[in-house]
Amino acid sequence: MTPPSWTDGPQPRTGRLDGLRLALTTLTVAPVAGPRSLDRAVAGRAMTLAPAVGALLGALLGGVLAALAAGLPGLVAATLTVGLAALLSRGLHLDGLADTVDALGSYRSRERALEIMKSPEVGPFGVVALILVLLLQVGALAQLSARPLPALVAAVAAAVAGGRLAIAEACRRGVPAARPGGMGALVAGTVHPVAVAVAAIGVAALAVPAVPDRPWQGPAAVLGSLLVVVGLRVHLVRRFGGVTGDVLGFLSETGTTVIAIGLILF
Repeated sequence: MTPPSWTDGPQPRTGRLDGLRLALTTLTVAPVAGPRSLDRAVAGRAMTLAPAVGALLGALLGGVLAALAAGLPGLVAATLTVGLAALLSRGLHLDGLADTVDALGSYRSRERALEIMKSPEVGPFGVVALILVLLLQVGALAQLSARPLPALVAAVAAAVAGGRLAIAEACRRGVPAARPGGMGALVAGTVHPVAVAVAAIGVAALAVPAVPDRPWQGPAAVLGSLLVVVGLRVHLVRRFGGVTGDVLGFLSETGTTVIAIGLILF
């Protein structure tokens, strides 16, 4: 199958729904039926929808954080919210973060690094990466929890959507898969660059109300995150020969974390 084209005509309703189903079942624990058919066209639609699914998930998490912060210290509320975020995404992105950092830290050949990435064990590099990212996310959300409700929800929604934007960017056309099989091979090269640009604009717009009195800071955080993600993706493709499902998870957690930090600066 060839990747879906931005200029293709209207897609069959079942095809569009299959893309949405795949996006929901891959990126969340939403109790929906999986896609009836699964090919690269469906995968491309799913990855194109990833930022929108992230925005919905982030809005939910922002509401939860606001509710928890109303009766708990901000740090406790943030910790519970980060835990819920991991639960609602099955921890897949955190697993990808740990596996990718372990592979990078091995300094082995490309083939051996990919084997390390596939291993179910988590090494010391992966553990440190998980602790660091989770602490950064908790600290950022604790700061955000004191903001007015509209700003709080917009901030968390933009951060989570930005993480899923990182996935869409890493799946754009021209980016190869590191292996012939697996999730990376299914989704690599399936998203049109125009779709990535439109999603980036949408996430940046979502971030505008995230910082009261500084409407530029949210979009700047999204742009900064995207630049970091692109730089890391280029390095990872050079190191591993392409993207994998673990690489997508690593980039997603990185994107979310960079945006969250960017929203609390100054």
